[in-house]
Amino acid sequence: MKRTERVGAIVRILSQNPNQTFSLKYFCDLFHAAKSTVSEDISIAKKLLSKMELGAIETTAGAKGGVKFVPTVSKKREDELLDYLCEKLSDGSRIMRGGFLYTSDLMFNPKIVNGVAEIFAAKFIDRGADYVVTIETKGIPIAFMTAHMLNLPLVVVRRESKVSEGSTVSINYFSGSSERIQKMSLAKRAVEAGKKAIVIDDFMRAGGSIKGLWEILEEFDVEVVGTGVVIASVEPKKKKINDYYPLLLLGNVDEDAKIIQIFR
Repeated sequence: MKRTERVGAIVRILSQNPNQTFSLKYFCDLFHAAKSTVSEDISIAKKLLSKMELGAIETTAGAKGGVKFVPTVSKKREDELLDYLCEKLSDGSRIMRGGFLYTSDLMFNPKIVNGVAEIFAAKFIDRGADYVVTIETKGIPIAFMTAHMLNLPLVVVRRESKVSEGSTVSINYFSGSSERIQKMSLAKRAVEAGKKAIVIDDFMRAGGSIKGLWEILEEFDVEVVGTGVVIASVEPKKKKINDYYPLLLLGNVDEDAKIIQIFR
């Protein structure tokens, strides 16, 4: 293979498997090339991605060392994505009864989901998490792609227990949006005690659901080391949680005038 072909293959393989370490031997065997040759190829790929701000390639020495791709987001790409979301979410036709917004077209858009997940992954990459956790349903695509970027398993907390998940632990929590008691459950074999988790969700009003996620993970002795939400409502000002990372803030929603305040 020519060097350009090897470099292209390296970039493709690493970027398709973010935060997964590959040994130099893997690429040596794949390309039937010497270690010194592969090292030079990786160096070229590393400089290329860095120059174009498309991510970072990290190498580690030693018997367990290797090379991995770490997703990063340039300030320009982040600004473009969040500005685009603000524009789309400002459309008054999205307002539904009760002041809720229709966001499914955005939260299930692969390109948007991928971009948002890159932002969350870059934010929480150093937290030492073992899981990414969300509650069904609209938060699943964002959380799934964030888990992919961090090379972590995704854990989905259910609003109703499923027979297929076996024994579960359930808790009641107070939903700030619906102003009523609700239930969530998690399979006993879904997580291990003593581990750490990042919580990801699409929308937060008062924080009741996310607080419920914190509490059910506490039942499993799992520490929450980061919480990210795509959209957080400005009101109520006093949330049920106080440590979270929002990408966008939702202000006043005027149903009669069809005006939505959404900002960063």
